[in-house]
Amino acid sequence: MSKLLICLLIFSVMFAVPGDVVEADEPEVELTVAGGAVGAELEATERAAEMFMEENPEVEVTVYDTPDSTDERRSLYLQYFEAESPEVDVYQVDVMWPGDMADHLLDLYEYGAEDYVDEHIQGIVDNNTTADGELVAMPWFVDAGIMYYREDLLEEYDLDVPETWGELEEKARIIQEGEREENPDFHGYVWQGDAYEGLTCNVLEWFASNDGGTFVSHDEEVTVLNENNEYMLDKAAGWVGDISPSGITGYMEEDARATFQNGNAAFMRNWPYAYPMLEDSEAFGPEDFGVTEIPAGPEGESAATLGGWQIAASEHSDHPEYAAELALFLASEEVQKERALIAGDPPTVKSLYEDEEILEAYPYWEDFYEVFVNAVPRPSTVTAPDYHAVSEAIYSEAHSVLTGDQDALTALEYMEIEIMDITGFPPGDPN
Repeated sequence: MSKLLICLLIFSVMFAVPGDVVEADEPEVELTVAGGAVGAELEATERAAEMFMEENPEVEVTVYDTPDSTDERRSLYLQYFEAESPEVDVYQVDVMWPGDMADHLLDLYEYGAEDYVDEHIQGIVDNNTTADGELVAMPWFVDAGIMYYREDLLEEYDLDVPETWGELEEKARIIQEGEREENPDFHGYVWQGDAYEGLTCNVLEWFASNDGGTFVSHDEEVTVLNENNEYMLDKAAGWVGDISPSGITGYMEEDARATFQNGNAAFMRNWPYAYPMLEDSEAFGPEDFGVTEIPAGPEGESAATLGGWQIAASEHSDHPEYAAELALFLASEEVQKERALIAGDPPTVKSLYEDEEILEAYPYWEDFYEVFVNAVPRPSTVTAPDYHAVSEAIYSEAHSVLTGDQDALTALEYMEIEIMDITGFPPGDPN
């Protein structure tokens, strides 16, 4: 090499400007996941995104946390869909939404989903499948309403775990009266009483557990107006300001969890996500609380609302193949196990209910598998694409009873009329 060439190389290195430096390879594809942030959901999704990027270094995944309120989240999604926006590639969608949002979601069968669907709870796969046979979302995690209780307080007051709503009310009042001698903020029972989808879930459990139907039957009949449902609405309204805080009519999931976790309630209706968070309570130990099924009404048996979330790929994504691949990855056995251990979200992959590590973390899941599988669905399919309006009618009228603005019978009459007007369905018998 000539002296001149050597000098030129040295000169170029000594006087190189930052723009001359060769950068590491940038990701070729950028994807955004819109997910939830209730409990440890955000942490679990971010961990799954990291796992995907480790296997796919050409992809960068950003996790976008969305509102806790399902109604607000749905409105946000619809804004993206109506604009046909490519800003979000993968969506976490509620169990009621696949039918309403199908036109904006990829058919995952076209991207290899048939190799994985048999691993999942069949009922949820069916829920996510359109009448045309398109799989517009993969099952991600299942939810069902469950009752949490303070085991230590039941023992202190020599009480058994309640099995009916009447027993719950009685035992909540006994514990509340005793605990308020030292803690005036203590309440017997907390739940979700705000006017939103969470209240619809509670109302469904009240009605279905007392043999009052599920709002709209599979035969397309409106089943809300009956004595069993009137009884349960009256009973729930009686809890407000008694065994439940006066402010329960503004409670969502996290409000109830915080109250219970801080040692200010004996019983709580919530979803499984709360379980691992309660283990870190500073007010009581992991051995001091337990879970049981939703109580039964005098005319029925325990009924848990089916919840859960799915993972779907947007039809408007600039990278549909990668979006679908990410959705399938997030629904995989590997990720669902990781998510279960991080966030306490029950998997939809059936084999994980026999996984020793998961059952060690959540021993109650083994007994609750049938609850998850047989939970009562909201009538989102039979009322599609009008379920959101139906649910709004349910929670709005129920909320008016809880706040004392209407009596239960009047609210049920209005509820029936509104649902009939929305759907065009006739009234019917819940049985």
